[in-house]
Amino acid sequence: MFLKYENLTIRNAGESDAKRLAEWWNDGNVMAHAGFPNGLGTTAEKVAVDIRSDTDGTRRRLIIESDDTPIGEMNYRNTGNNTAEIGIKICDFSMQDKGLGKILLSMLISSLFEDMGYDKIVLDTNLNNKRAQHVYERLGFKKLRVAENSWYDQLGEPQSTVEYEMRKEDFISFLEK
Repeated sequence: MFLKYENLTIRNAGESDAKRLAEWWNDGNVMAHAGFPNGLGTTAEKVAVDIRSDTDGTRRRLIIESDDTPIGEMNYRNTGNNTAEIGIKICDFSMQDKGLGKILLSMLISSLFEDMGYDKIVLDTNLNNKRAQHVYERLGFKKLRVAENSWYDQLGEPQSTVEYEMRKEDFISFLEK
C-alpha cells in the first residue's frame, strides 16, 4: 500500500522500519492507551520477522509519514468475510491533536473499500479514549458494544473496550476531492 494525500503518506512498513517500530512499541508513553504502560518489550529483529510475513491479503503494518518523516503507524488485518480490522497510532506526540487522525483514517478506509474490496471495517478502542471515539464516530463508525472490564493491562488494571464497525455506505471521508 502506498497512499499519498497532500503532505501525508501511508506506506507498507519494511524491514528498515523495524527499529523505529520497536522503539515506539517499547515506549510506555506511546503504548499506555493500548494497555501497555511498560511498552511491549519487543526487539527490532522480532518486528522485522513479523513484517516479512505481511501480505496484502492477510495483514499489513503501515508507516504514517508527514513531510516524509515517520510520525506513527497503522495496520489492517483481514478477518475474513470481506472484513478488515484496523488500528492507528500517531506516535510523535507533537503531531497529535492536529486533526491528522481523521485524514489518515479516511485515506486508509477509502483504499480498503475502493481498492481492496472490503465490505466492512471493524476496530476497537479503550473506553477511556474519548478522543478516538469522537473521530471514529465522525467517520461513520457505529458503536456495536462496550465490553466492560474485558481485559487487564500490564499493571493488572481492568480495562473496558468499545467495539465499532463501518460499512461502505456509512463512511464519511474527510478527504477533499
